[in-house]
Amino acid sequence: MKLRGTLGGLNLLLEPGDTAQSVESTLRVREEMLGVSVTIEIGGDADPAALEAALAGIRTAGGVPGRVRAPRVTVNAPATAPTEAPPSPLDSARTVIVPGSVRAGNRREYKGSVFVLGDVNPGAEVIAGGDVIVIGALRGIAHAGQGGYADAIVWARPISSTQIRIGDAVARAPEGSSLSNMQRRDAAPVAELARLQGGQIVIDVQK
Repeated sequence: MKLRGTLGGLNLLLEPGDTAQSVESTLRVREEMLGVSVTIEIGGDADPAALEAALAGIRTAGGVPGRVRAPRVTVNAPATAPTEAPPSPLDSARTVIVPGSVRAGNRREYKGSVFVLGDVNPGAEVIAGGDVIVIGALRGIAHAGQGGYADAIVWARPISSTQIRIGDAVARAPEGSSLSNMQRRDAAPVAELARLQGGQIVIDVQK
């Protein structure tokens, strides 16, 4: 993680090696600098938990999160990759930042990955060619890896949806329940990560 001053405040760069713990510890000793507008740049494949920690640290210090910028992300495919494997949507698409929650009745589609800096409410649907990252709760429907991209993930706090899709696989909760309720009974909002394993969607609690 890198911090530098600008004419409009501060610029915070999150790098692929940053974790929630490293971001928290770094910002804690620099709280006196954060009482301004802070622009966040996401460098490469940054950890969603690191972004969440950065937003929380800025607000705790009395600062205001400004723009969140995501660069064009590219993935170098191995030379021996099977020809039948679908190309990564990250090769040609930008990561999109949604600055707030996605409300009921909205259906949004993205060619690459998407960061939602809020909740995905019941009745909303988010579809992405890459990853679906929700800093708040995922209560609507999410489809990551549309088009067969099996390496895509869904990450939220928590995954409280009745249905998610990754690639061509789908996970549905029983009627009247949610995927989060299938994992545990407590109501604490913890981060969960969904990914494909052996052709099935597996949801893990992130600690």
